[in-house]
Amino acid sequence: EIPRVTGVQTCALPICKMLSAVIAPLSWNAAALPASASARAGSRAAVDMREMLIAGNWKMNTLLPEAVSLAKEVAEAAKNSPCDVAVCAPLPYLTAVKDALKGSKVGLGAQDCYADADAGAFTGATSTAMLESVGCDYVLSGHSERRAIFGDSDEMVNAKTLKILKQGIKCILCIGELKEERESGETFNVLNTQLTKGLKGVDDKMMKEIVIAYEPVWAIGTGLTATPEVAQETHAYVRSWFTENYSDAIADNVIIQYGGSVNAENVDELMACPDIDGALVGGASLKGESFSAICNFKKK
Repeated sequence: EIPRVTGVQTCALPICKMLSAVIAPLSWNAAALPASASARAGSRAAVDMREMLIAGNWKMNTLLPEAVSLAKEVAEAAKNSPCDVAVCAPLPYLTAVKDALKGSKVGLGAQDCYADADAGAFTGATSTAMLESVGCDYVLSGHSERRAIFGDSDEMVNAKTLKILKQGIKCILCIGELKEERESGETFNVLNTQLTKGLKGVDDKMMKEIVIAYEPVWAIGTGLTATPEVAQETHAYVRSWFTENYSDAIADNVIIQYGGSVNAENVDELMACPDIDGALVGGASLKGESFSAICNFKKK
């Protein structure tokens, strides 16, 4: 049984306000968090010891020539980036994109994997061993589109997460609530369930290879973006979850990305939040100029 989050007061959000792209924060404060999380509710400068990661998720976009050209642009843009950079390319282009990134600081990611076997009669499936063999550094697990369109349950997401880690690849575990779940004040209970089930069997040592990507589903590809206040509040909850379920040390070091219509105009403010450690970028990662601006955000 998954424990429900208690002691967190939430408020309903009318749809009209959400469609205005101004999403109100949930009504709670940092005093309700474990002490280690509360102490981090200051400036980004206080947590600069934690790494940051900007990753582009190309989804089912680009043709091969475009993918190679885009990868070269990202490699160039990453030279002066203040953080780690990665691209999650479509499966058919992984080898070509890896070649295009050669000599750069940009990591290669895959968008999904098959968890139940390394090889065999599984037409259309791709194993983590295959992904490792072409040089993948990261694999996404639990992206909302995999959950909603392809039916990935929390249990399936957990199986993929464990398989990715067993293969020696870093896992970007995606979590996030639906619009109606935020409106009804269920955001933290949804995230609690996704983290509890998705990380089942992941111990402290394995957590070093985990990146969390918080992506409010209502903000993915919609043009709606959580305000920095809303995003920081939710990230602070996620970090407090790791304090309660792992340790202060794990909570201090886990990278928690924000995703959901991140662009060149809002990235500086989002990255200034103390508990936001980078971004998982969708549409804006498909253009070299916009992704370059995101990778080279200005520190505040």
